[in-house]
Amino acid sequence: MSDSEHIHIGIDIGGTFTDCAVIGGDGHITSAKAPTTKDDPSRGFFEALELVAAERGTRLEELLAGAEHIFHGTTVGTNALLERTGARTGVLTTRGIGDSLGIMRGYGRVAGLAVEHVMRASVTARPEPLVPRSLVREIDERVDAHGEVVVELDEDAVATHARELASTGVEALAICFLWSFVNPGHERRAAEIVREATGLYVSCSSDLVPKWGEYERLAATAINCYVGPVVDRYVGRLREGLERRGYQGRPLFLDCRGGVMTGERAVRAPLLTIDSGPAGGIVGAARLAAEDGAENVICTDMGGTSFDVGLIVDGQPVPASKTIVSQYEYHVPRLDIRSVGAGGGSYVRHDPLTNTLKVGPDSAGSDPGPVCYGRGGTQATITDADVVLGYVNPEYFLAGRIELDLEAAVQAFERVGAPLGLTAVEAAAGACRIIDHRMADLIRQMTVQRGRDPREFTVYCYGGAGPVHAGGYARELGSQRVVVPLGDASSVWSAFGAAHCDLRHVAELTSMAPAPFDERWFNAQVAQVHDAAVATLVAEGAAEEEVVVSHSADIRYRGQLYELAVAIPRHPCSAADIAGLAGAFEARYEQLYGVGAGFPEAGLEVVTFRAEGVAAIERHPLERAGSRATSVAPEAQAPPRRAHWHELGGERSTPVYWGDRLAPGNEVEGPAIIDLPETTVVVRPGTLARVDDHGSILMTV
Repeated sequence: MSDSEHIHIGIDIGGTFTDCAVIGGDGHITSAKAPTTKDDPSRGFFEALELVAAERGTRLEELLAGAEHIFHGTTVGTNALLERTGARTGVLTTRGIGDSLGIMRGYGRVAGLAVEHVMRASVTARPEPLVPRSLVREIDERVDAHGEVVVELDEDAVATHARELASTGVEALAICFLWSFVNPGHERRAAEIVREATGLYVSCSSDLVPKWGEYERLAATAINCYVGPVVDRYVGRLREGLERRGYQGRPLFLDCRGGVMTGERAVRAPLLTIDSGPAGGIVGAARLAAEDGAENVICTDMGGTSFDVGLIVDGQPVPASKTIVSQYEYHVPRLDIRSVGAGGGSYVRHDPLTNTLKVGPDSAGSDPGPVCYGRGGTQATITDADVVLGYVNPEYFLAGRIELDLEAAVQAFERVGAPLGLTAVEAAAGACRIIDHRMADLIRQMTVQRGRDPREFTVYCYGGAGPVHAGGYARELGSQRVVVPLGDASSVWSAFGAAHCDLRHVAELTSMAPAPFDERWFNAQVAQVHDAAVATLVAEGAAEEEVVVSHSADIRYRGQLYELAVAIPRHPCSAADIAGLAGAFEARYEQLYGVGAGFPEAGLEVVTFRAEGVAAIERHPLERAGSRATSVAPEAQAPPRRAHWHELGGERSTPVYWGDRLAPGNEVEGPAIIDLPETTVVVRPGTLARVDDHGSILMTV
């Protein structure tokens, strides 16, 4: 069978570019980037596929006909939520708690906000409601904390309210009843009635987030309904377009836990696709780090609009149990990823109130994009700064497909710098220092503030702008080893990572009890989530014997509000295994909060049981070079150009190399610039860069 008949395709839609990575049966990677088309993201999806097909010297139809799998990370749901373009949504909830979504928690007005916004209390506010109070209906029903029915469901009221809401233009209905995670019967019956009466898109909280916390469950269910019809339409367009172009399989969609799921589950639970793109990058980093023997990695993704950070510790991506989007908090298992508005498209402006430079968090995106794109942008951005400083070659951006306007970028920074008495170069250099510090601060929050030393980690940098700035923010952290993974493939790393995701499902169950835990009861709870995880993956086409399940439990000191996840060593557990969970909890607690911070006298209690099922998809080996070279070949040396280095006090004539012509074993001393077709590696002064057998560029800072 030919290489084209073994390919895997990963596609990730970002705020500025839609990235595509094709991995052949021999491990060779072909990549392409197309501008993201916000009006209809599927256009950018297929444009990226067209470009990568051309790069491989074939037609799109032939590429798709030979593809085993297509893995897709989409921002459709995320954008609908952030831009408030989702479906008109109604809510059915238990009588007496109809105001939960509006009241939120006490910290709702500042949830997820940067510290500079939190400190300005006078301008903080709760977010614009996803569901107006006028579209919330309270239903007579009640289940108690033990799952016993106290008040029967008023089925007539469910049907009446559903029809009335549908008549007002509601497209989706969120159902969230008290204690439904203990007994979901009323919610599921209400959903049946709504579908029979109206045909609306419906979500039940007990299916999405069967955990305690009525506000968080309602927020998750409302968000799921808000983005559900939008994602449904997008998935339909994508399937139809792929089928029309000859793809015979089914696309798999990336979720926020670093797995993939079928389109059917993505439509039922689009909540899982929110913020899923960065998860792909972490999965890709974990795959490469495992081959390179790096157990602790800081994953940094700098694209056009944001800077995302996640961690790999002891070879495993670090998970989280909650998400905050648009100040709404909900509890869904995901990879622990934090973001800040710092990307190549981040605006740079003079702030007249403080008479300083201000960078971001808003971004030019792909339309109009940075000033140097020549598409109508007038406000300076970080990409413009990189061009002004000589880091990015205006004649070789995206291998020359987009010619950048250097003079326009210079003029934009002259306007920014004039009120401060700065030249264009000085203003651009200041903007880059500001954004590098901001990115380093986010990494400190993920490491130092959580009991981890960033100097003990390898920094992986990817995204179109990551290799340009990584030397700056890594040096701020004291990190000594930076990796540009697989060279040019780093610019489409989330797409590459998506193509290495496996079918995955996380099942959870809230079931509280104080320690010591009864062995039979404990194993029964684990068995329940274990079976649910396996059943979901089997329904999506996995063979039961291929599903590998790991288990954990959320444990806390009695009386606390927050838990820590503790791995359950095996299933079923022995009494000794269960007793050992206390020690594991204490060790993790002291790592996070300091030695002696624990309070074992309070006793422990378990809150939530979790099972994560994984059905592995066969992977191709990563391509390795067959030969090495010590000296840089003449054809890999590009004409030098002047670049600004604050470490050296100004501009210098700087060696430049063609990255795709460097060979494994080649070493480059900074200051230097390595031009790749889809990104640029800036080698800061005092840094040594080396190309490894995978084509990754390793920088020793």
